[in-house]
Amino acid sequence: MIGWIRNFLAPISTRKTLGNRGERIAAQYLRRHGHKVLMLNYRVRGGEIDIVARERDTLVFVEVKTSGSGDGPAPHNQVTRTKQHRLTRAARAYLAHYDRRPSFRFDVVSIVWVEGEKPRIQHLRNAFSPTYQI
Repeated sequence: MIGWIRNFLAPISTRKTLGNRGERIAAQYLRRHGHKVLMLNYRVRGGEIDIVARERDTLVFVEVKTSGSGDGPAPHNQVTRTKQHRLTRAARAYLAHYDRRPSFRFDVVSIVWVEGEKPRIQHLRNAFSPTYQI
């Protein structure tokens, strides 16, 4: 528990660096598991998608959550309903601008990366449904 609190109270720059490292590891993981990574950090007003990928004919919007501590809640539990709504908004903008594929899903890649250890990666496919019609 103390490790989780220490990580939460770390300076924003430290957490941002951990988050960026986690996103790179997640992209590598997805590539190794048959995904084609199309874009990293797609940003629109009111939302961001960490990774946009394709697995066969399905477009995959991926949220990456990274923790530097094995204590506390699993990183994927931090994808709240509010965060899901922001991801849905960003996915809607992406689809309108780039790709009108009818088949898409939202995944979460959860990474626990304790200093000095190998990252533990959990990939949750279809982690949630859109919060509104896309």
